[in-house]
Amino acid sequence: MLKVNRDDKNPIWQQLLDQAIHHITTGKWPPGELLPPSRELALLVGVSRSTIQIVYEELFSRGYTVTNWRGGTRVSEWGYKKNSSEEVILQGPSTPVLPLLNSAVDELNSWFRGKANQNVAIDFCPHEPYLDEHFRKKWRQSFLQASAETDLTNWGYGDAYGFTPLREQIQRYLTFERGVHVDIDQIILTSGAQHSIDLIAQALLKEGETVSVEDPGFPAAWMTMKYRRMNVIAVPVDEYGIQVDSIHPQTKLVFVTPSHQCAVGVIMSEPRRQQLLQKSVKDQFWIVEDDYDGEFRYRGGPLPTLFSQQPQNTLYMMSFSKMVAPGIRISAVIGPKDAIRQLAQVQQLTYRHLPIMEQLTLAHFIEHGHFMRHMRRARNVYRRRHEAMTKAIIASGLAERFKLSGIETGLHMLLEAEESFDEEAMTSLALEKGIRVYPLSKYCLENNRKGWVLGFAKMDELAIEEGIFRLAKILLQET
Repeated sequence: MLKVNRDDKNPIWQQLLDQAIHHITTGKWPPGELLPPSRELALLVGVSRSTIQIVYEELFSRGYTVTNWRGGTRVSEWGYKKNSSEEVILQGPSTPVLPLLNSAVDELNSWFRGKANQNVAIDFCPHEPYLDEHFRKKWRQSFLQASAETDLTNWGYGDAYGFTPLREQIQRYLTFERGVHVDIDQIILTSGAQHSIDLIAQALLKEGETVSVEDPGFPAAWMTMKYRRMNVIAVPVDEYGIQVDSIHPQTKLVFVTPSHQCAVGVIMSEPRRQQLLQKSVKDQFWIVEDDYDGEFRYRGGPLPTLFSQQPQNTLYMMSFSKMVAPGIRISAVIGPKDAIRQLAQVQQLTYRHLPIMEQLTLAHFIEHGHFMRHMRRARNVYRRRHEAMTKAIIASGLAERFKLSGIETGLHMLLEAEESFDEEAMTSLALEKGIRVYPLSKYCLENNRKGWVLGFAKMDELAIEEGIFRLAKILLQET
């Protein structure tokens, strides 16, 4: 019978309901068992009839009982099922084995984070930008003001293209800062480079089609394409950029980083750019241009984009991860209207739209001038740190033993060794000494080039100099 515990914090009806469900599911009240009338049970338990009626209504609504005006309330026929003599182990469906996914994630983590070590004193991370308290203060101001000023309609389901005022600010920025003139419906917002690449793969390619990527290059690009079951072909990179003559004749898409080649750091030469553009028209393939840190150039202004020269088959990827902060997860893809419309359709089906608050805040941040002031401040910081690293590499003697490249643009440079060099052993040795460097081999798909991709954005000049001289002591002594 049901009992009431007056010291229990749960309501009386909840106590009785839990006991009744336990009796039914364990078979103490078997299927077909007639329960006492509510008035009778209330007297037996010592509670009001209305409490028992609540319990009976809950049992019925959850399917534990059936009710008939002549037959009363009975335990449902399917409410309890006897176990066999062997204990039944309840478990869900087995998780499918996805070797392609698991290996890609492992490889991505290895590329992005390097080897784990709790005692890293100096980290030449090439992936993260400079941030300071001034940025956080201004971002917080934009966050609060945008929250206060926004219309309630903005909190509904949004546009798959992205928040319109933010796309308008990006449109203005592209016009005045990059010389790229586009309509608002040629811009779609995404949550980062990998999201952009994934949308492009789903919207513009078919499973099994051939895509060409730089080697060394951006690992996330070919990992995402491989996961979407594309036939990924590695194309070597030399001092002029991607070797256009080596692009596969059946390729449907070429992924490039022309302003500052990912890993090697070279700028794609103008003859090579023209060769790529002409080949894309002749062979009818897409060019995906990732301009991830081309804003930061130390000799002259930012270079013209491939998109500005040939917009009909080029998709231009820009990201606020390097320009502002990776944590806001906002990027953009700019391209022909039909292509962007197709990306938006995929986004609407699979993702719907980006979170509104980050878009509102970034739109306010740009509109009120905070973005450009942050960019000017960051450029000055990067220029000093770039100079400090270049001078330290030369003064330490590393430039005599290794080839230095990628020093005109971006937030990292390359210190390249011979292919016979034991890159892995030297990377591990540096890590043991508290210095994390990022091996070039992690950026290679098939290539055997060796060296280190050294970022300088997050370290001040003193840390850069100390890190380079400590690294030189390790490398030059061992070699």
